This record gives sequence, structure tokens and C-alpha cells, in this order.
Amino acid sequence: MEPRKPVLLRIDSKLWSELERWASEDLRSLNSQVEWLLRDAVEARRKSKSRPRETDKDQSR
Repeated sequence: MEPRKPVLLRIDSKLWSELERWASEDLRSLNSQVEWLLRDAVEARRKSKSRPRETDKDQSR
């Protein structure tokens, strides 16, 4: 497994609090929660790029 890269983030205190609460509910550390959110967002983006958008379908007609 490739080593993890350290990253410095500046996050609004309200967002930080929400992420801490969410991580606690999911029994994760804040770091793990942020990593999970980023992985989920990347996966969703890949899926959305792999299928044609409705507007793309309409323009090909």
C-alpha cells in the first residue's frame, strides 16, 4: 500500500464541528471521515463522467 500524504487544510469552524459530529456518529476519526468523503466524491465523479449526461444526449439528435 502506498504511504499516505499529509495535507494541511483550512476549514471553517462550523464545517469542522459538523464533520466532527458526523465522524462521531459513524464511529470514525475526523481524518478518516474526511478521507471517506473525498473517496466517495471521487467515485461519484467517475461514475457521472462514465455515463452520458442528458444534455449530451439531446445535443446529438
